[in-house]
Amino acid sequence: MYKSKRIIVVDDEQIMLSTLKMLLELEGFTNTAYFNKPQEALSDIKETSPDLILSDFMMPDMNGIEFLSEAKKLCPDVSMILLTGYADKENAIKAINEVGIYKYIEKPWDNEDLLISIRNGLERSGLISELNNKIDELSQAKSQLEKYSHSLEEIVMQKTSDLVESNTKLSAIINYCADGIVIVSSDAKIVQANPAFENITGLSENLLTGKSLRDFIVSDEKQLKKITNEKKEVLLRDAAVKNCINDKNIPVEINFAPIPSDSKDDSQLNYVGVVRNVSLQKEMERLRDDFIATLTHDLRTPLLAAIQTLQFFLDGTLGDIDEKPKMLLDTMKKSNEDMLGLVNALLEVYKYESGKLNLCKTSFSLKQFLQDCIAQVNALAQKKNIEITLKYEDSENAEITADRNELRRVVLNLCGNALNHTNQGGAIEIEALNKDGDLILNVKDNGSGIPKEDLKKLFKRFSQGTSQKRSAGTGLGLYLSRQIVEAHNGKIWAESKVGKGSVFSCLIPESLKLKEAVKLSEWDLACRSGTRSASGAESSILRE
Repeated sequence: MYKSKRIIVVDDEQIMLSTLKMLLELEGFTNTAYFNKPQEALSDIKETSPDLILSDFMMPDMNGIEFLSEAKKLCPDVSMILLTGYADKENAIKAINEVGIYKYIEKPWDNEDLLISIRNGLERSGLISELNNKIDELSQAKSQLEKYSHSLEEIVMQKTSDLVESNTKLSAIINYCADGIVIVSSDAKIVQANPAFENITGLSENLLTGKSLRDFIVSDEKQLKKITNEKKEVLLRDAAVKNCINDKNIPVEINFAPIPSDSKDDSQLNYVGVVRNVSLQKEMERLRDDFIATLTHDLRTPLLAAIQTLQFFLDGTLGDIDEKPKMLLDTMKKSNEDMLGLVNALLEVYKYESGKLNLCKTSFSLKQFLQDCIAQVNALAQKKNIEITLKYEDSENAEITADRNELRRVVLNLCGNALNHTNQGGAIEIEALNKDGDLILNVKDNGSGIPKEDLKKLFKRFSQGTSQKRSAGTGLGLYLSRQIVEAHNGKIWAESKVGKGSVFSCLIPESLKLKEAVKLSEWDLACRSGTRSASGAESSILRE
């Protein structure tokens, strides 16, 4: 319907005018006039009142602001769009303030954005025209009320009809909205839902009405309670809606807000929620992560080949080499090993985030496990003259049930992090606590400490730990440790004071079992006897 409305296009450049003409004709606008000169356009405006005026800013005889000012005098309610270059922004803002144009668009423009602005401008003009008509109708109704007071019932019926019409328009907006809209009561009961929300849940409105919203939304329980407990806007980002047809959880973002009411009774307050389906965005994120995982996986083969080749040179397999080339080759080998460690860390992070890594839990001696971990980092500690002590509390003669390799990675990460941030001659204490079968592991150091504002981002991906001193590590060690601990249904946290040191702690629930005599496994016996050594991958430390 808006394609038949009157549009005036003014531009002194014929090529721009032709481009706009082609664009509008292709879009189906049939009632459009094009002018090279503003004066000619003003003459046309005097005769035919347009619904929208599209004007260039830089014109020789009369610039866009002057032209639109004159057009505003002739058609006060018409929507105006000003085309301007980037350097003309200040004048465009001036036009908005002084002339009252609807919108300005920078050159070069995006055709789709321009068409959307034209449609919105036409709709605006139509709404203004309709509003003016309504104002006229109200004026006429007032006159009729004063003149015909005995016709009150008829006038009320007419106004009721107008109200129904407005309500119909509002209902149309809600029903045809692409996002789901749901209205809930103060006790989180569904009062009303639009078709988009019905499609997300798979249930019709009559089946949804009266049911608790919490039966359909999957999100953090604390966030769900905020929906109706707090009289303010609440945004749920990492949420999902259960689809009752295919029994799938559809990822969504939900924005809840209270509906204004004159009632002082909070139990009468309703809330409106706008539910946006973000399945496409999540799928794009998954594809991106799959690409990164594939790329990092393919990098391992050439890195391993390079490391092995350099090792052949260093161990003399390919002949003797001088000391200087040998030092250079050794440096190259270490750089390749560091890069391989980063690639492996990225792969491990991806596996945990995608849920593709399953834990292999076994039972083993906690004491021997921690001693083995300390043995792997002891060489690094000796270089810095740092003493590592092991402290038990009701857990020395205990078996732990967990994924040994993954838990070792956590302990090595925490120890490596403590070593990197502890000065020469410092001390590190590893403390194991048994709290009713839950293992609490604390790694304490007396290093430089971490500022309070940096603690909240320690366990995030690629975090360098502290803003005071940038680490040379990957920023994945603590993040991966968090993923491993959470995979064991546990949690990890840190406490620190600048200049006094830090304490990194993790809790593995329901993992410890006390025994009077813990029987050593074959792996433990082999390690104690020295017949079996940890592999290079097991002894590597992801340093923060």
